[in-house]
Amino acid sequence: MTQTIKDAAERLERWIARESLPLWQRVGLSPEHGGHWEALNADGSIDLPSNIRVRVQARQAFAFAFSTVRGWCDGEAMARQLMRFVAERTAHPHAGGGFTHLMNPDFQVIDQKQDLYDHAFFLLAYAWCYRAFGDRAYLDGAEALTAHLDRHFASVHGGWTEGDYDYAQRRQNPHMHLFEAMMALYEASGDGKWLARAGELFALFQTRFFDPERGVLFEFFEEDWRLKHTPEQAPVEPGHMFEWVWLLDWYHRLSGHPVEVYTEALYRQGLAIGRVASGLVLDEVLPDGTPLKNSKRCWGLTELIKGSLVRARAGDPEAEARAVQAIDDLFTYYLTATTPGAYVDQRGADDEVVLDKAPASTLYHLVVLAAEVADYAKGRAGG
Repeated sequence: MTQTIKDAAERLERWIARESLPLWQRVGLSPEHGGHWEALNADGSIDLPSNIRVRVQARQAFAFAFSTVRGWCDGEAMARQLMRFVAERTAHPHAGGGFTHLMNPDFQVIDQKQDLYDHAFFLLAYAWCYRAFGDRAYLDGAEALTAHLDRHFASVHGGWTEGDYDYAQRRQNPHMHLFEAMMALYEASGDGKWLARAGELFALFQTRFFDPERGVLFEFFEEDWRLKHTPEQAPVEPGHMFEWVWLLDWYHRLSGHPVEVYTEALYRQGLAIGRVASGLVLDEVLPDGTPLKNSKRCWGLTELIKGSLVRARAGDPEAEARAVQAIDDLFTYYLTATTPGAYVDQRGADDEVVLDKAPASTLYHLVVLAAEVADYAKGRAGG
């Protein structure tokens, strides 16, 4: 049992820097193709038969640029290679910008659709590659990609459409990650236009995504942002509620805009409807807490921890201890793979393992978590 937040921070940083990042640097890239594999099996071998999401390349480029800035590894070669790979192999062949969606195990593009969620992570990768390596080409890439999204996918109702394909509903999730990317671009460049774009997305959160009556975050919408389901039957993802707590606090620090009315409500209600007795976070529930999915993915717990640190700074007397316990739970339930540095992705209704692969994309959540816990511990524990 970890006793203090400082102990927990040191434990996470050791795991990231000494186990997980070295593992992915050793096995993550295909030496033949230069792209990143989708996942590891439970025994640490590459999941060779799986198709490869193009956004995995961006998320791993982010993870290694971010970790380079943190001093956890020298990830420059890996991050730069992944950004070269996507530019050369996955750029859309005729859309005039942006990226494709899916590759087969031989790293050949098999789905050319352009998806908004994917592109949020390319913007995040550009931001951190520019911040880490100082190469203006990455900032230029972000400018060009944002212009492409504005030109082809901007919606008259606000935000962007889902992509260049037929879709049944609009999602808050891509806009949440675009909010993140715009703030990262602002911090990397100092250019206020990125913070202004983040402000537009904050307005969408205020007016569309957040339900003040129920204190929840809604996920799915019609084209004009009307709720897709009745409020009582609308799916809610508690992990996203905790993630927004962290993002809103970040926005407050950059903009000065008050957000505590949202962070307090989302955190309190996320705990009430999403956290089970073992401490894990349900993947999907109704606003009253009725489970729609009894599964619990690793990333939901990382976001609970980040949200808890935000609320601890705001004065919640139980939030820091909750974060310490949740970090213990992370090691107990997810960072348990037999291969050091790998992890389990998902637990079931009885907290049993239901997906023992380690998706490469989850590293994004884990490196950000380790940094947030470390920064909090230094501020509060003098570490």
